[in-house]
Amino acid sequence: MGKFRDLMEQDLHIRGFSANTCRAYLHAVREFVRYFNRPPDQLTLDHIRRYQVHLTRERKVAFSTFNMAVCALRFFFGTTLKKDWDVDMIPYQKKPRRLPEVLSVQEVAALLGTIQNIKHRALLMSVYAGGLRSSEAVHLRVSDIDSKRMVVRINQGKDRKDRYVPLSAQLLTILREYWKIARPAHWLFPGRIPNQPLNRVALNQVFIKARKAAGIAKKVSPHSLRHAFATHLLEGGTNLRVIQMLLGHRSVRTTEIYTHVARNFLKDTPSPLDVLPGVKAQKV
Repeated sequence: MGKFRDLMEQDLHIRGFSANTCRAYLHAVREFVRYFNRPPDQLTLDHIRRYQVHLTRERKVAFSTFNMAVCALRFFFGTTLKKDWDVDMIPYQKKPRRLPEVLSVQEVAALLGTIQNIKHRALLMSVYAGGLRSSEAVHLRVSDIDSKRMVVRINQGKDRKDRYVPLSAQLLTILREYWKIARPAHWLFPGRIPNQPLNRVALNQVFIKARKAAGIAKKVSPHSLRHAFATHLLEGGTNLRVIQMLLGHRSVRTTEIYTHVARNFLKDTPSPLDVLPGVKAQKV
């Protein structure tokens, strides 16, 4: 891409896109240009359409990968190349609506109880206790733990937003025990490389090991602890708006998904079959 890549990177930085988003957008446009092997300023809406067909029929990419490519191409052609195109001609894929697999309170307790390494236990406990994303957990700093106010500061989470979540008293106890042993200086959970935080791959490996040790058969990931946090709060009577703020969701509609999996919402809604007159279960 040459000069076009440099221009796009400048445009992304000027508009304050995160480093991860910049890398993803640049990679998506590079793959698009490589597919046709032509200068990008010679490519048209018809090329984009053909590439979208390629992504869906030949590569069969996930909707998230497809939509990331759409975002990148819309930005590149609309902002960097300043093409006067109708962006609706570069359509997104419809997002499938799937309910999260939720761990019960007992399963979370069993999972955390299998972890002997205090650093790993403190890490997964932090994810569950604050409803953190994996990237937020591994980038926690020692200074983010405010024991006086009993809050944890989340710096530049998704959409580059800061927020606070409550600091669990049990988590604080574990963190203090962990700090006495490890003495982390800056990053709360440093990785193997000095002065670098633990990466998400390592977090995922810790979770998988704990899940297997706990005998949990559900298809869950570290993000499932965030789902469990929200669901368990909702089941305990916490207001949905409060949960939205704790999770850092932009819209309460995103948080409403937990009403579909919270046990009390399902249990307190009787089936109409149970109130039909004259209908009783027969013994077999």
